[in-house]
Amino acid sequence: MYDFHIHSIFSDGVLIPAEIARRYLVKGFEAIAITDHCDASNIGQVILSIRKFISSLPFDYPMKVFSGVELTHIQPSQINSLVREARELGADIVVVHGESIVEPVAPGTNMAAIEAGADILAHPGFLTEEEASLAKEKGVLLEISTRAGHSYANGWVINIAQKTGAGLIVNNDAHGPSDILDYDFMVKIAEAGGLENAERVLKENAQKLLRKISSAS
Repeated sequence: MYDFHIHSIFSDGVLIPAEIARRYLVKGFEAIAITDHCDASNIGQVILSIRKFISSLPFDYPMKVFSGVELTHIQPSQINSLVREARELGADIVVVHGESIVEPVAPGTNMAAIEAGADILAHPGFLTEEEASLAKEKGVLLEISTRAGHSYANGWVINIAQKTGAGLIVNNDAHGPSDILDYDFMVKIAEAGGLENAERVLKENAQKLLRKISSAS
């Protein structure tokens, strides 16, 4: 049980990291990542703040908490350098805000994020088979979103991913308490979008990402 796309007060979320962690722990999650919206102006401060919180947790805290960013509304030409910078600053997980059908994201963002080797391309909207094939090659996970608006294209994303073999992951993109869905319901949203063997597929992809994080640390 995991959620690797969560926002705190360090961007447009309403909860401090401690409350995020507590609410997810009570719901039985095993691993989460706090991935606040970032661009060149705040990336260092956000990663430092999240890492400071994580370092304050007791050694035996019963849930893994990872630091991350969601690079948001970045010009495609800037994505590669900011993905590298996020990793250098200590982000465990790099998410890029994809070309959601409900926001004016710059065209070319999906491809730039995949080429840069981001960990997760969030709510990628009408991504192409070419983009999904490259995501498979580079190990970039495509997000199934439970968030209203972004979730409208889940069926498209799942269909393209299953055609190409690209990896999928489900996230809440939580900004407040009401967004923190139970994991079983997250899986049902993926199933409703047409994902076959959803529970197994999503678990395997989450485990791959966790191994990737472990090998990088």
